[in-house]
Amino acid sequence: MKLALEQVGLSAGSSFRLLLTPGLNDYYYWHFHPEYEIVYVTGASGTRHIGDHISRYEGSDLVLIGPYIPHLNFDYGVRTECEQVVVQMKEDFLGKDFMLLPEMEKCRQLFENARTAIAFNGETKTKVGEMLMQLADAGPFDRMMKLLSIFGELAASEEIETLNARPLENLSDFKEQQRMQRIHRYVEDHYQQHPESHEAAALVNLSTAAFCRYFKKSTSMTFTDYVNKYRINQAKKLLLMDKNVTEACFDSGFENLSHFNRTFKKFAGENPSSFRKKITAG
Repeated sequence: MKLALEQVGLSAGSSFRLLLTPGLNDYYYWHFHPEYEIVYVTGASGTRHIGDHISRYEGSDLVLIGPYIPHLNFDYGVRTECEQVVVQMKEDFLGKDFMLLPEMEKCRQLFENARTAIAFNGETKTKVGEMLMQLADAGPFDRMMKLLSIFGELAASEEIETLNARPLENLSDFKEQQRMQRIHRYVEDHYQQHPESHEAAALVNLSTAAFCRYFKKSTSMTFTDYVNKYRINQAKKLLLMDKNVTEACFDSGFENLSHFNRTFKKFAGENPSSFRKKITAG
């Protein structure tokens, strides 16, 4: 599914955008935007797909997503009635220097940590979820005060899970971005065959040795691991679409089940059968 850039406007009379239960459960909306986003969904179990992270939430979910991180709508495929609150805001929506105030130190760290996405659990999820549900009925000033209180609760919470979701590569450096996009496109087009480092190197005008050094420095992984991680993410999507393990194995470019199972466990932390059972439960 093609990645879409979402154009985020402001809610009337507000410096941020508030969305209530968008109702996109039949639409696979794989998208990104330069704004931060808080998502709270309750009354459903579904898929949490943020960057390279794919998992399942049960009953409710609360996530803070940083800028330029691709993510799937949380109600995709949900067949029960659910409620959602989505808050989207620019990094400097409170003013250029507001986050530099000493009182905002913990919130600065919260937003920094959100650059790879954070999920919140336990009492934090319950309490902040209730606060988010109250935003729609608040007046403009009270809505802003409630949002600041939400930041305070999230910043103080230890009930967190770092999702390690990467934003799109090197958006501040267009030339570097294009180079990584060419490599990614090559892997995307050839992952079912045998992507070769020397072919990828030629695409970006580097020798194979220089390419391997460059790629490891840029991604913190070898080209082989990158290809295998991409294949495993494709396999996860296939399993999410109700393919069986054997189909996911061969359709994602692996040549035998034993290698697929080992590689899947290396990158996903569990075997594909367990992942499929968990992701399709309910």
